[in-house]
Amino acid sequence: MPQLDTSTWFITIISSMITLFILFQLKVSTQTYPATPSLKIMTVQKTKNPWDSKWTKIYLPLLSPQQ
Repeated sequence: MPQLDTSTWFITIISSMITLFILFQLKVSTQTYPATPSLKIMTVQKTKNPWDSKWTKIYLPLLSPQQ
């Protein structure tokens, strides 16, 4: 049974990796990126809840005088 010649595997793998690296760099370099990303200003909006303007029955016993 003949022996498998692996002497050229190193150069084949290295050249494939270099080729893939160059192709990836070319692919990435053609992408367009925004020059300066702008900040989005978030404004906090206060929601109007019905319980904000009136007392509930839970709080009324605490406000009444002690008997």
